[in-house]
Amino acid sequence: MIVVVKPGTPEGELERLVEFIQNQGYRTHLSRGVERTIVGIIGDEPLTLRDRLYGIRCVDEVIPILKPYKLVARAAKPSGTVFEVRGVTIGGSSIPVMAGPCTVENEQMLLETARRVKAAGASILRGGAYKPSTSPYSFHGMGEDGLRILAAARDETGLPVITEVMDTRDVELVARYADILQVGTRNMANFSLLREIGQSRLPVMLKRGWASNIEEWLQAAEYLASGGDEKIILCERGIRTFEQATRNTFDINAIPVVKDLSHLPVIADPSHGTGRSALVPAVALAAIAAGADGLMIEVHPDPSKALKDGAQSLTFDAFEAMMADAAKVAEAVGRQLGGHAA
Repeated sequence: MIVVVKPGTPEGELERLVEFIQNQGYRTHLSRGVERTIVGIIGDEPLTLRDRLYGIRCVDEVIPILKPYKLVARAAKPSGTVFEVRGVTIGGSSIPVMAGPCTVENEQMLLETARRVKAAGASILRGGAYKPSTSPYSFHGMGEDGLRILAAARDETGLPVITEVMDTRDVELVARYADILQVGTRNMANFSLLREIGQSRLPVMLKRGWASNIEEWLQAAEYLASGGDEKIILCERGIRTFEQATRNTFDINAIPVVKDLSHLPVIADPSHGTGRSALVPAVALAAIAAGADGLMIEVHPDPSKALKDGAQSLTFDAFEAMMADAAKVAEAVGRQLGGHAA
């Protein structure tokens, strides 16, 4: 249930409303928007509560939400969530591009990549310091050394950094270096990790589980929101199907469906969605046309020598060509690719 507060309500009245709801045994989530303030009620609410709320002077509207996710539902914020990360706008009319290698391999490689993707128009630098791998014998990342290299690249280029956190024990450490925390597909249903990240209040990008439906994905986002995090990004990265021609099946339907169901921005990861670099540009353009609020693209100086996911990584030249085409598609749908960080 969402309680919409009347414009101009004094702070004292708002506090009394929240106290009343909490005294009924519910948790609350306060969201202050530009046009209106809402109070999300977390819990199973009886119909009688709605009538009692309408008796409170500062209450403008009470909106029941029948979905199992409430705080991230579109009704909670019909205008959509928009926020900034170091001067880069997430949501709204801009389409920021997150680009970089799957994993940080060394400082020289990452700095070179950061400079080139920024020059091509990327707004955010991506790179893994901790990497989940199906095989225990694969490269699992550089850990804190990788985080330090990412921070050095940010200091030089001004690009905000997004990197994955995989363990509750690492949240505090990764948060010291990263601007956006990434929850990977394998951890979408790691609810302990989601709760820990939600309490950090840092921007977070939640990738869809490789075998999860959209409702499960949004309920995972609800874990983050119920912990107090309002800066949440959803990322469609493909799901596992019976098709074997691609690494995953990129679910283009998910973009407009999620934007209808939720107020959260949703970005597309065609690199993992296809697993084949030759397919990445076409799927990236399709995602923009479908309404994606951003792209995440893997880029490497020499994909043939990449320690992880070289087959789906674009070269610098291929990334530049894709960005030129992406700008045209964005303009055609009345939007624009996001600019560099300030």
